[in-house]
Amino acid sequence: MTTDTVLITGGTGSFGKTMLRNLLQSDCAEIRVLSRDEEKQDALRNDIRDSRVRFFVGDIRDRESVERAMRGADAVFHAAALKQVPSCEFFPIEAVRTNVLGSENVVRTAISTQVRSLVCLSTDKAVFPINAMGISKAMMEKVAQAAAREIGPKAKTTISSVRYGNVMYSRGSVIPLFIRQIKSGKPVTVTAPQMTRFLMPLRDSVSLVDFAFSNARQGDLFIKKAPASTIADLVTALKELFGRQDHPVDVIGWRHGEKLYETLATAQELASSEDLGEYYRITMDNRDLNYGAYFSEGHEQASELADYHSHNTRRMTVAEVKELLLSLPEVAAELQSWNPSAA
Repeated sequence: MTTDTVLITGGTGSFGKTMLRNLLQSDCAEIRVLSRDEEKQDALRNDIRDSRVRFFVGDIRDRESVERAMRGADAVFHAAALKQVPSCEFFPIEAVRTNVLGSENVVRTAISTQVRSLVCLSTDKAVFPINAMGISKAMMEKVAQAAAREIGPKAKTTISSVRYGNVMYSRGSVIPLFIRQIKSGKPVTVTAPQMTRFLMPLRDSVSLVDFAFSNARQGDLFIKKAPASTIADLVTALKELFGRQDHPVDVIGWRHGEKLYETLATAQELASSEDLGEYYRITMDNRDLNYGAYFSEGHEQASELADYHSHNTRRMTVAEVKELLLSLPEVAAELQSWNPSAA
């Protein structure tokens, strides 16, 4: 991606740091990081040590923080969010304040400061949401699309979103947890072995955002096609990689707000989508507030399609999961430091 100044909200998170390193390989003149965690900012500042990176301590819940960081930016990648399902379940209003109202601050500030392109990061949990995190991210998508519909295709700011599944080895995800349990000799805690989840390396999520920035039209939502694995096969792959095929597994049962499988796109969305090979482009519903159209018109094609979810996408074998895991630098580092006699 080539541009002048880029802002990453939530820039000290797993995605934000990966996006930052990717942008540092480009000719960006300035990359701004907005987050509320000064400790992580300090660690990242000492790790990166690049004069093109500017750090802004602030919270997307505060419009002034957002305006201060965004003024003069050409592109914004909105990654700041509360992402953990359990914490959002027990503190749902906090999810609303960050994921919905905070995102509204980001969207409206992007419009007022005439940012050229805003890409908002969403999740498969936003489709048919059953938990507070998914509901709040679904509302974030609606906030972005409502603003895109309002300003129209001729506006100076293009607003788009991307939606993806589980990012492998992101903070709080199950892979680092499972590895810690295997290395420490503790049972691997699995909620339901038959659950399926999309598996996407961080590098693919960054490529998806890059694609959106380069190809978005007003209100577009992009999805990267991805394979999936059962939790059981993921655990088996990790146990084999670490030479612990007989490591115990403790099935603990379903947690708050969990699904058997995750959906990346509904049949209705696919009816208004464009297949771009590796990606789907889901176009914005740009009808106006004409209730007759909503009640009397529909998509015949939608009834012929199926939702796109982790149960009907390509299912990875254990060998394929192992190969994908080995491609992750974090897993490679865990294996290199692994001392089986210590477990």
